[in-house]
Amino acid sequence: MATDSWINETLYADWGQRFLVKRELARVRSAFQDIVLFESFSHGRVMVLDGVIQITERDEFVYQEMLTHVPLVAHGAAANVLIIGAGDGGVLRRVLQHRGVKRAVMVEIDGEVIRLAKQFLPKIGGDAWNDPRAEVIVGDGIDYVKRAPDAAFDVIIVDSTDPIGVGEVLFTDEFYANSARILTARGLVVNQCGVPFMQAGELRETSARRAKFFPHVTAYVAAVPTYVGGFMTLGWAAKDASLTQASVDTIHARADASGILGTTRYWTPDIHVGAFNLPPYIAGHLPMSAAGDHA
Repeated sequence: MATDSWINETLYADWGQRFLVKRELARVRSAFQDIVLFESFSHGRVMVLDGVIQITERDEFVYQEMLTHVPLVAHGAAANVLIIGAGDGGVLRRVLQHRGVKRAVMVEIDGEVIRLAKQFLPKIGGDAWNDPRAEVIVGDGIDYVKRAPDAAFDVIIVDSTDPIGVGEVLFTDEFYANSARILTARGLVVNQCGVPFMQAGELRETSARRAKFFPHVTAYVAAVPTYVGGFMTLGWAAKDASLTQASVDTIHARADASGILGTTRYWTPDIHVGAFNLPPYIAGHLPMSAAGDHA
C-alpha cells in the first residue's frame, strides 16, 4: 500500500536514522520477531527486524561481499561452508559464486524471513535457493552446530542480528566452542560484531569469548552506509594465524581461481588486505595480540 509515513530505526535510544516509506510491502509478526519490508525512495527495498534496519537493496552488496568473500578467499580451499542466519539469501548466493564450494548449508531460525525475502527481495538471493550445492534448513543454528560432526566445515559465516533477542545465543561460549569443534584444521568463523563507535562492548566481549577457543582472533571492517555509526566490524576467529597474512597478489590469485573476480562491487584484493588494518579506536577492543598486530 502507498504511504507517506516514516520508519524510524530503534537500535539506539538517542540517535538513529529514518526512511520515508514509498510503499509498505509486508508487516508480519513471526514466532521470533517483528518483520517489516518496505520500498524506500533512496535505498530500494528494505527489511527491518524488531525495529532495526537489516538490509537494503542499495547497499547490501557491501556487507554481503565482505562477510563472504574475505573468509572464503583467505581460506583458499573451502569446500564445505556453514551459514547461520542470512535468511535473505545474499550470503548464500555469494558463497556459491566460489567454484571450489561443494556444499553450502544455511540454517535460518525464522522461516518467515526466507519466505518474505524470496517474495519481496528476489534479487538478493537470486538463483542460490535452487543451486544443488545449497542445503537450506529452517531451524536453530545453535542446535545444528551442537549436533554437527567434528571437522565438518571449512568456514562458518554467522549473519545474525545483534546479541539481543533471537540473535543473542549466537554470541555465547557454547556456540564458539562447538564452532571450533566442527571446523577443520584450517577452519575459521566470521560474524558481525556491530559498529564499534556505538557498540564497542559487542566487539570487545565477543572477541574475548572467541579467544577462549581459537588461537587467532581479530576483526576486519566494512563501511556499510545504513549501519549508522561508521565502520561495521566483522569478527574473525581462526585456527591458522597465517590466513590474515596473505599478500594482495596471493589474494588476487585465490580470488581468480575461485571465480569471483569481476563480480564484486566492494570487495577487491586490496580492500581485503586493507580491511584488517584497524584504527586504534577499534583495535583497542581486541585481545592484546590481535590489537598489536593491527594497531
